[in-house]
Amino acid sequence: MLFLDRLPQPPCGEKIRPLGGAYAKSGAPQSFTFVRIRTIAGIAQCAVTASVVCPERERATRKSPLAPKRKVLTMAKFAEWLAALCLSWAILFAYAAPSHAQQNPVTAIDIALEPDATMIKRAQADNARLLKAFPKGFALDATHHPHVTILQQFVRAADLEKVYAVVDKVLADEKPTSWKLRAYKYYYIPSPPIGLAGIVVEPTPDLLRLQQKVIDVVVPFTVKTGTPAAFMSTEDGRDIQKFLLEYVANFVKVAAGKRFNPHVTIGVGKIAYLKSMLAEPFEAFTFSPVGASVYQLGSFGTARKELKALTLTP
Repeated sequence: MLFLDRLPQPPCGEKIRPLGGAYAKSGAPQSFTFVRIRTIAGIAQCAVTASVVCPERERATRKSPLAPKRKVLTMAKFAEWLAALCLSWAILFAYAAPSHAQQNPVTAIDIALEPDATMIKRAQADNARLLKAFPKGFALDATHHPHVTILQQFVRAADLEKVYAVVDKVLADEKPTSWKLRAYKYYYIPSPPIGLAGIVVEPTPDLLRLQQKVIDVVVPFTVKTGTPAAFMSTEDGRDIQKFLLEYVANFVKVAAGKRFNPHVTIGVGKIAYLKSMLAEPFEAFTFSPVGASVYQLGSFGTARKELKALTLTP
């Protein structure tokens, strides 16, 4: 949508009056002195000046045989040209403007191990069970990857490539694919009236060592806190829980070392239902990591977007 500002009167003394949404002088070619056109979003502004054609000057000019022929630009044509020009600039600025994600200087990341088919099959079965009982939950799919979190942090987006590089170096000295990890029970994090459930993995010396190494190399690139804009969201940040912001910001204090609780998230359910799951017998099983990745976190701490697939040494 375009707007025309009020125009000053021409120097010849003729009055300017509105005509068909534009401005023209009575009894004179349609012309004006100044027009400012703005897009409704305010992303393009242009000011164009045109000469006012006064009847007296026009008649005087026509009497001289040496006077050059003048082309009078009608208001309709001029308005078309201005509209096209400003629309072009608006489109240009719209495409050139960076996205919201690109503007945000902080990213919430999850450095994680990817489990093998044994764990994925079990996690998906439990996820289907939870969805049946609580359809408003989320499915484990291409944008909700089953994983074992090693570290969650807010990091500077400009330093992401550096984070990938230092974590790759740590993984090069480890042999995660040779580890046998044991899953032995369910757990959940309450967020009444629902909770986030997962399968707990025993924190072996290998996992603890790996976590501490990763923390040591990533800390130089972290920031103390972040906003919902740091997460991947399909609801403009409205689906990012307050407890998640606090959890990621304090991960090293509440979920590392002796407090490390390695697990694979399986979904969301009502607390009463999750309590009944925890009361059931759990048949322990073993699995191995087959990959590692850095993800951008989403709602409930899910691994929503793979930012970088890391390298594991066989």
